[in-house]
Amino acid sequence: MAFASPRKKANAMDFFTNDGLQLATLDAGSPTAPVVVLVHGFASSLRVNWVEPGWVETLTAGGYRVLAFDHRGHGQSDKPHEAALYTPQCMASDIRALMRHRGVERAALFGYSMGARVSAFAAHETPELFPALVFGGLGIGLVKGVGDWDPIAEALLAPSLDDVTDERGRMFRAFADRTRSDRVALAACIRTSRDELTAEEVGEIRQPVLVGVGTKDDIAGSPEELAALMPNASAFAIAGRDHMLAVGDRTFKAEVLRFLGANLSYA
Repeated sequence: MAFASPRKKANAMDFFTNDGLQLATLDAGSPTAPVVVLVHGFASSLRVNWVEPGWVETLTAGGYRVLAFDHRGHGQSDKPHEAALYTPQCMASDIRALMRHRGVERAALFGYSMGARVSAFAAHETPELFPALVFGGLGIGLVKGVGDWDPIAEALLAPSLDDVTDERGRMFRAFADRTRSDRVALAACIRTSRDELTAEEVGEIRQPVLVGVGTKDDIAGSPEELAALMPNASAFAIAGRDHMLAVGDRTFKAEVLRFLGANLSYA
């Protein structure tokens, strides 16, 4: 997928370093445009979460510069097996390191699922860097949790998919197998990346926030309940979509473009 000059090719990969880890990144769109940093979900990658569903093309065509990266443990980035390296705070530091690497002072954050959780931690820690936020695939689960994830770790470490009986574990194991992921790294990630912010901490996120969740998503929790905790947030129901399919929905794309156009006007 290519874009006319001065945009860069969407598959032009670069790398940066944080915590001694080499992390893969993509930089697309006009270098003078407002920046959106894309933060993908668990067991996914920048390619699977953002390039293939058309988000990079949608956002660059909409006039934005896109920075995306593969989380530690994912995609083309380094894949440590130590669970302590996958806390949301550690993973949020990768966002800031990417921005320093690309010389970006401020950017909108758009995270999906685990990426929304990491984005929320980043925005709470350093709100001055992030003037607008999109949380996709994560509602009140940011505060209340999204269920028991131990079966997912067990599923990732099972000898094969045939050995997994837990329904959610089978879904994530099949996804990890499809993306040829390092399952040991993902199991380490799922054990420590699921920390939650408190309702009070979420209430301290005062930037404009869009919370988008599929109406058939049984993982994320209520987007309305999460949005109600923040002073400048709104919820968007992605009609008829579950956790896996909501990310590429065209109505969600249109709403994100509308939201960014209204809230990301810095020079």
